[in-house]
Amino acid sequence: MLHLFSVSYRYPGGDGIHRVTFSVGNGEFVFLVGPSGAGKTTIFRLINLELFPQEGYIVLDSFNTSQLRRREIPLVRRKIGVVFQDFKLLNDRNVYENVAFALRVTGTPGRKIKRRVLEVLKQVGLTHKRFKMPGELSGGERQRVAIARALVNEPFILLADEPTGNLDRENTREILALLGHISESGTAVLMATHNLALAERMNRRILRIFEGRILD
Repeated sequence: MLHLFSVSYRYPGGDGIHRVTFSVGNGEFVFLVGPSGAGKTTIFRLINLELFPQEGYIVLDSFNTSQLRRREIPLVRRKIGVVFQDFKLLNDRNVYENVAFALRVTGTPGRKIKRRVLEVLKQVGLTHKRFKMPGELSGGERQRVAIARALVNEPFILLADEPTGNLDRENTREILALLGHISESGTAVLMATHNLALAERMNRRILRIFEGRILD
């Protein structure tokens, strides 16, 4: 599903990651835990093909970064869902249109867009709020919209970058439960967080990263 083999990437200032190796299988929920600047975001950018390894390689489904053609990058990215701490919703569009946008940009037919958007809104429990604007939603609801948008292209992996960082305890619990259900349905989840205690409470596999290196 996802494999990193001895991957290194260094920025001009020297920060980055060094010889990172790990795998995430179908339906796994894995935490990537480390302090700010440890390399979590760099790993996510490499998986999402915003950066390419300077050493080593990444296997994404059937694609290998060492052999990937430039024209294949958009195709691979469609199969990687990304959720951010600050939601990144379009504030001038309602819930339905925010999710549909991810399909419209790929040229998906209108009939399929409607069916798929309603499917994922049901999955995240927001069908009844599909005509609401982002400003009318709570933080937890906005994060659910962001998760629905990340799922709408049926990705093989969901990258969640501190998705509960701006949420209270109750919304954090609900979002983590939702991500757990998503992994149980077959979509792998890799969640970055600085909160080790939060990850330990979930009883899932934890990868700890410090100064660009995986500790265990």
